[in-house]
Amino acid sequence: MCMRSRAALCGAMLVAASAAFAQAPQFGQPITSADIAPWDISIGPDGAGLPAGRGTAKQGETVYAAKCQACHGEKGAGRPNDVLVGGAGTIASDGPAVKTVGSYWPYATTLFDYIRRAMPWSETKSLSNDEVYAVSAYILHLNGVIGADDVLDAQSLPKLKMPNREGFIPFPR
Repeated sequence: MCMRSRAALCGAMLVAASAAFAQAPQFGQPITSADIAPWDISIGPDGAGLPAGRGTAKQGETVYAAKCQACHGEKGAGRPNDVLVGGAGTIASDGPAVKTVGSYWPYATTLFDYIRRAMPWSETKSLSNDEVYAVSAYILHLNGVIGADDVLDAQSLPKLKMPNREGFIPFPR
């Protein structure tokens, strides 16, 4: 092949390739704020983003028995999954640490956030906001953080002081 033919072939290939690269792939569609909203449900320690709703430990006991007890045992005792209650004082002791909601978690809002997005395991995000507040209240009551008739809502939940709140060293980001 002569030099001119090679140059012409290379030129043609460059023109075809540049045209192909100039057109962006057309995968999917642009995502909108409405598409993101159902997944943008994070709740921070200060309670920002907590939804409307309310619940008490008494209400939460019923929801817990129906939707949580099979995995977390009666009154949060564990089996087959994590223990949710007890362990007070074990984090700072010489014995083995029992990490539960009451002994380890620093913020009550974290409990709400976790239940809301991940529980029940077989039907994540299926609980109503009232059910999440109620189950959170029940677990916090079992851990001695609140009373049986205390109401949890977006105003009261962030104000709770968890037993291990000061057990963590802040990490500035």
